[in-house]
Amino acid sequence: MPSRVYLDWNATAPLRPEARAAMAAAMDVVGNPSSVHAEGRAAKGLIERARAQVAAALGADGAEVIFTSGATEAAALALAGRGLQGAPVEHDAVRAWIDPVLTVDAGGQVRVPDPARATVQLANSETGVVQAALPQGLALCDMTQGFGKLPVAFNWLGCDAALVSAHKLGGPKGVGALVLRRGLDVDAQLRGGGQEMGRRAGTENVIGIAGFGAAAEAAGRDLANGMWDEVAEVRNILEKALDAGAPATIFIGNSGPRLPNTLCFAAAGWKAETQVMAMDLAGFAVSAGSACSSGKLRASPVLGAMGHGPAVAAAALRVSLGPGVGRDDVLRFAEAWLREERRFRARAA
Repeated sequence: MPSRVYLDWNATAPLRPEARAAMAAAMDVVGNPSSVHAEGRAAKGLIERARAQVAAALGADGAEVIFTSGATEAAALALAGRGLQGAPVEHDAVRAWIDPVLTVDAGGQVRVPDPARATVQLANSETGVVQAALPQGLALCDMTQGFGKLPVAFNWLGCDAALVSAHKLGGPKGVGALVLRRGLDVDAQLRGGGQEMGRRAGTENVIGIAGFGAAAEAAGRDLANGMWDEVAEVRNILEKALDAGAPATIFIGNSGPRLPNTLCFAAAGWKAETQVMAMDLAGFAVSAGSACSSGKLRASPVLGAMGHGPAVAAAALRVSLGPGVGRDDVLRFAEAWLREERRFRARAA
């Protein structure tokens, strides 16, 4: 029986071996990073090494990286009380803190009249749409999905702050960072011990941070070596197979720049929830929209903002690949999905 194929990398990427090794080594470091003795300094050294690794992969300075429990906490730290504007295509973790009044065109490109008051994501997790040009002076950029997949650097984005998360690039879950341009500050949401330069109190997650650093370093190597170009080729093979087998399929976000690993498509009228379950039973892990809503499947506000009606929004499926997913894997998926699509059409006739 064929093994299962994991096609939900945008929800979370498999743990990289480099991250696993760094975390295993960190488990043997006993000290509290705030302690001044040798054991404490050893733990602190792991954090600072990871900070340098993440900063180098991001194109940032180490002093600009503030470790958090993930991009969701980083968003709260950066956005609470600021009243910034954004678009409905932003991730829920950002949208919870902003006024979603900015509009997007049919290709998912955000219109930003006042960058200093706005937050814009680099790449959308559901559609894969990448912003073709981020305006200089942007208050915040959510780099969570683009980090490690796109050749981009914080220092030349020209924004004040950015969000990143470890598990999107093969690090552990439960750790991320806010990147804050030198000279700027935020109001701490967690107060007490003064860790992370006074921005985020609490004993640091040394094991998770060590894994994040190793994953970021490895992701930078993969990007430089062209690994995501190979992933894009496999994604394109899948897109062509689906288009050939079901010409009525609507492909979303493929008219402009997009993440190299992401394919969003819809067979209008066929509920995404039904598709996800059918593909799961067939041995494929895929997603309907974002996976960050406590397992809830719901029509995507992202697609509505791009002008797609309820029938398309409720039917949209996301396939997201990663290194190691090959041509045979995606063609097996295409065969399984097309078989179920024909059954759906026959029942609906």
